[in-house]
Amino acid sequence: MEPVKLKYIDQLIRLEERLRLQRYSYNTVKTYKYFFAQFMSYYPDSDPQTLEKADIMKFLLECSAKKKWSDSTQNQAVNAIKFYYEKVLGQQRTYYELRPRKGTSLPGVFSEQEIKLLFEAVTNLKHRCILMLIYSAGLRIGESISLRKEDINFDRNTVFIKGGKGKKDRTSVLSEKMKTIINDYLKAYNPQYWLFEGQDGGQYSTRSIQNVFRRAVKTSGVNPFSTVHTLRHSFATHLLEKGMDLRHIQVLLGHSSSKTTEIYTHITAKSREKFCSPLDFLDIGDES
Repeated sequence: MEPVKLKYIDQLIRLEERLRLQRYSYNTVKTYKYFFAQFMSYYPDSDPQTLEKADIMKFLLECSAKKKWSDSTQNQAVNAIKFYYEKVLGQQRTYYELRPRKGTSLPGVFSEQEIKLLFEAVTNLKHRCILMLIYSAGLRIGESISLRKEDINFDRNTVFIKGGKGKKDRTSVLSEKMKTIINDYLKAYNPQYWLFEGQDGGQYSTRSIQNVFRRAVKTSGVNPFSTVHTLRHSFATHLLEKGMDLRHIQVLLGHSSSKTTEIYTHITAKSREKFCSPLDFLDIGDES
């Protein structure tokens, strides 16, 4: 929670106003406000406009050590403070030595059999429709709840994603099988504006989708460490395994850089089958 009292609360308000003006997402605004409020509380009697890089470094170093921040948490804190000084105050860009190095991690992926088991574990039509659409179109969880009824184009077999990550619009594929399920869902639930709406109307929540997913994972017995985002990773990996061009997958996922999409080439089953040792190329007999 943010501190109850901040002497220079007007600076936190300036930060929020600039974030909203630049149309940052609700979650980003909330996260940046949280970390900047922590920074201001660290120097309760100092106007943040007067603080310098050494002060920022001291805050980051002490908090990352005491609170045992993860790499991603530390990066969020750095980004929040950088935004204030560079975007709100207009200072020149600054490099902070405490920004953690990026690790290389491969995304988790379901097998096709696990995908089948997961969907079979969901009996509620609406819940199954949500999870299947996330997988079949490679959606982020936030994109799925932002879909409007009109974003589903049955004639062109497309799903229109408005204002995805980075505020970029894109179009993904609408599966033939998915069309039947969505039609059944629309007839049963008759949503008014959003494709997926809560019980009292309005957008469905990401928390609800996460709860649906966790129950499906437990019931189906698939990888317990998976997340809703694993469905998106599986979408890309399975398409690559079926022979789709990496550049087409990049467009469907909405990646601005091909390097982001290339990580899937390291985890496909077909690519693993091609792995071999250089020893196998040597003319050496088995003497054991």
